[in-house]
Order: sequence, then structure tokens, then C-alpha cells
Amino acid sequence: MAVMTLRFYSADEVHAALDWKRLVEALAAAFAVGAHVPLRHAHRLGETETLLLMPAWREARGGLGVKIVTVMPGNAARGAATVNALYVLLDRASGEPRAVIDGEALTLRRTAAASALAARHLARDDSTNLLVVGTGKLAPFMARAHCALRPRLVRVRVWGRRAEAAQTLAQVLRDEGLPAEAATDLQAAVRDADIVTCATTAAAPIVHGAWLAPGTHLDLVGGFTRAMREADDAAVARARIFVDTYAGALAEAGDLVSPLERGVIARAQIEAELAELVRGEKPGRHSADEITLFKSVGTALEDLAAAELIAV
Repeated sequence: MAVMTLRFYSADEVHAALDWKRLVEALAAAFAVGAHVPLRHAHRLGETETLLLMPAWREARGGLGVKIVTVMPGNAARGAATVNALYVLLDRASGEPRAVIDGEALTLRRTAAASALAARHLARDDSTNLLVVGTGKLAPFMARAHCALRPRLVRVRVWGRRAEAAQTLAQVLRDEGLPAEAATDLQAAVRDADIVTCATTAAAPIVHGAWLAPGTHLDLVGGFTRAMREADDAAVARARIFVDTYAGALAEAGDLVSPLERGVIARAQIEAELAELVRGEKPGRHSADEITLFKSVGTALEDLAAAELIAV
């Protein structure tokens, strides 16, 4: 009986393997087919330390994998990363391990690609102006993914709470050939943007609905708990709302859970999840002047699809 060779894929190998267009198509196919994706398991290790397990699998001939994430806030004082992650891909038929993959790189890529996939259904085709709100690890990947899928983008602006961080990130993107510049006035930048993508850890809204011009697509990916907000109630109330998955967003997304609980919006205003858009079961953008909102909290289905693309 043949023995499978277990291979480790480093962060550099993950980024090299996951071409944006191929990854977006792989995600579209994965959402169209579906999988068994339990809500992520969160286990308290102490007062502030957490272990997260994110499994997903398909039927007998499909894939099987789990992402293992640790959140250790105390690491910051030691100069170590607060969040660490590994993805384990297994053979669905035998259960034998096939690959161990750098989990952070996998997450950065699949998160940005999922937003680019959603924007294909929700943003205007003639969008030329992208605003990236945030300067953390995910922010440059949001810019890269949207630009890779949208050759008409001619302007990428970056805003951050620290101006120097926005300038540094804009220079990194310019060095890669993207038309990036730092924005100093967030309100003006939002008003002028066709696509606004937020990748922050904000606990209070930083993008306001009053700033959104008709036709804007608002992409919220930073908040992943009920206590986090990137957009205010007015932004949510003005938009047609879409999510990566109902199960995840309605349980964990503060940008939606809070307005729902307070009656600002009704459940019926959350029109579709990404699988329904991909399958054509629900419509995306109707007109050039409507505001659309995509809220993502992440799903293990995306991890599985990306991992299978790496370990072909």
C-alpha cells in the first residue's frame, strides 16, 4: 500500500501558489458545490488565550481539512505574533495527512479573494477608484486582490489611523506597480470611492453611511466578533446587504448583529450569502446607483478550497 508523503508549505510557497484569478475561481467553484462547514470551535485556554478549530469537508471523494488557530494576546509583550495558524489537509477517503500549510498566509489570501469574488457580483463594472481602510497585514492583500480582478481600477488610496503607516503601505503597493497613494481625509476618500474595503480591528464605526455616494460597494472584512464595528448604522441601513455565510455573519458580525438586535435593519434585508450569488440563485447588483455591502467573517470552506489549490 502506497504511503502518502506529508509536505509542509511555507508562507512564501502559499503566496506563490495562490494566483488571484485561479484562487477566485476555485472559491467560486467551492461555494457553488458546498461542503460540510461547522461553525468554528472556540476553546478558552485561559482568561485571554483561545484555541480555534475550523474544519470543513466534502463527500467521499472531496477534501477534508482543519485550520488550527491560537490567539495569545500575551505574545505581544514578548515580541511574538498574537495569532498563529496552521492548516492541515487530509485525504478524505483514508484520513491520512497530505499537507501542513502556513495558516496565516492561507487566511490572508482566501479572505481577500472572497471579497474580490463578492465584488464581481456587487460592485459596479465601471469602478475605477478603490479605497483601502486599514494598514494591517490584511490591507495590502485586499488591494492586490481587487486590482487583480479589476483592471479598470486606476486609483488605490490607503487610509490608516497613523498617516505614516498609510504612506508606507501605499509605497509598498506602488513598488508592486499598483496606482496607490495615501489618503489623509477619510470622509473625502470614502465619498470619492467606488469600492471601499475595510480591514481593521475597529470596535466603533469608522465608515459612516452619510459619506457613501450612490453606487458605492462597501466591503467589510475586519470585524469578526459581535463587539467589532467598521460601519455605522446608517451605512448598514442604506445598503443592500450580502454576507459570506448566513451562519457565520449572523452569529459573529457586529456590523450586522448589533443593528439587527436593535431593529435598525430586519433579517429580510440580508439578501443573500455568497453561495447563492455564485449559483445565480439570488441577484447581485441591480442598478448603478444602489449601495451594496458585503460582510465577511470567514468560512472554513474558503480555507479548504485554497489548501486544495496549493496541494494539488
